[in-house]
Amino acid sequence: MSKPSPAPRRRFLKTAATSTVAAGAMAAPMVSNAQTTSLRFQSTWPSKDIFHEYATDFAKKVNDMAGGRLKIEVLPAGAVVPAFQLLEGVAKGTLDGGHGVVAYHYGKNSALALWGSGPAFGMDPNMVLAWHNYGGGKALLDEIYKSLNIDVVSYLYGPMPTQPFGWFKKPVARVEDIKGIKFRTVGLAVDMYTDMGAAVNPLPGGEIVPALDRGLIDGAEFNNASSDRLLGFPDVSKNCMLQSFHQSGEQFEILFNKGKFNALPAELKSIIDYAVQAASADMSWKAIQRNSQDYIELKKAGVNFYKTPDAILRAQLASWDKIIAKKSEENPMFKKILESQKAFAQRAGAWQNDYMVDFTMAYNHYFGKK
Repeated sequence: MSKPSPAPRRRFLKTAATSTVAAGAMAAPMVSNAQTTSLRFQSTWPSKDIFHEYATDFAKKVNDMAGGRLKIEVLPAGAVVPAFQLLEGVAKGTLDGGHGVVAYHYGKNSALALWGSGPAFGMDPNMVLAWHNYGGGKALLDEIYKSLNIDVVSYLYGPMPTQPFGWFKKPVARVEDIKGIKFRTVGLAVDMYTDMGAAVNPLPGGEIVPALDRGLIDGAEFNNASSDRLLGFPDVSKNCMLQSFHQSGEQFEILFNKGKFNALPAELKSIIDYAVQAASADMSWKAIQRNSQDYIELKKAGVNFYKTPDAILRAQLASWDKIIAKKSEENPMFKKILESQKAFAQRAGAWQNDYMVDFTMAYNHYFGKK
C-alpha cells in the first residue's frame, strides 16, 4: 500500500490554526488606542462647598467609566468666568462644560426659574425631575435655549432637599417681620421675597456670608445644612428658619458645550448619560448623610432652628400665585411651562399623596417624646 501524502494533513492544520487565531481575535476585547479627550468644566460653587463636591463626583464617574478616553476637570466658581456667567462661558466655548442650577439663568428668560423656584404645584424635587425627564420638561428647556441661541447640551440631576426660608439676625415670627429686610435669594424667589416686602440682592454663593458679616444684607438663604455650615453662616447668624416654598423642588444642571459634546463618539455620550443618572442617585444619598450630620453640628455651634410659621408659608403661596399670573401674561413660554408642570403635578401628586405613608408618624413613634 502506498503511503498517504502529508499535504492534506498540513493544509488541514494550517486552516484550523488560522480559524483558531481568527476566533480568538473575535473573542478578545476591543482595546481602543484613541487619545484622551480632556474637557475643562467650572462649577458655580466655592471649592469648599459640598455642591462643588457633587460636581467633582459626577466628573469622577465619567472619568472612571471612560477608561482614559475622556477626562473632565472641574474648576471652582470664578476660576474662568463669574458664577452667573457660566451659561455664556459654556455656550461660547470658553469652557467645555459646567455645573450649576437653571435658576441662575433667570435673567435671560423668566421661565428658566421654574426649574426650581416656587412650590411646583406641590411636587417634591424628585417629582420635578420626573416631569423634566418624562413629562416634557427637557424639550421645553431645550426650546428656551434654542430661542436664546445658547448652544449647550443640558442635563438636570440631583434632587435637592427643601431649602430653609433663611438665616436672620432675629427669628421671623410674622409675615410683617419680612418687610424692609435686606435679603439674598435667586431666581423667581427674588420676586416672591420682594412681593412679601424684602429688599432683595441676588448674590452668588461665595459672597453671601461676607455681605451678612458687613451688614450689607440682614438675611439670606442658600440651600442646605452642609453648604450653610461650610460657607460660614453660623459665624454671622444664629437663627435659621426651616421649611419654605421659595425653592422646594430644585435640582442641579450639568452643561456641555454643544460642539464639544457632539464631537464625542456615541459610547462616550452614553457614558455621560448614565453617569448623570448615577450621580443623581449618589447625590441624593450623600445629601441625607451629610446634611443630617451637619444639622447636628450647626446646633452644637449655637444655631437656633425654627419652623417657618404656616402663616408665612401661606403668604409665600399667595405671592407665588400673583407672580405666575403676571409672568404668564408677559411670557408665553412661562405659561407653556406652567401648564406642563401643572398637568404632570396633578396626576403624579395625586398618586404620591395617596400612596405614600406619613413617615413622621413612624419617626415620632420611635423617637418622639413619650
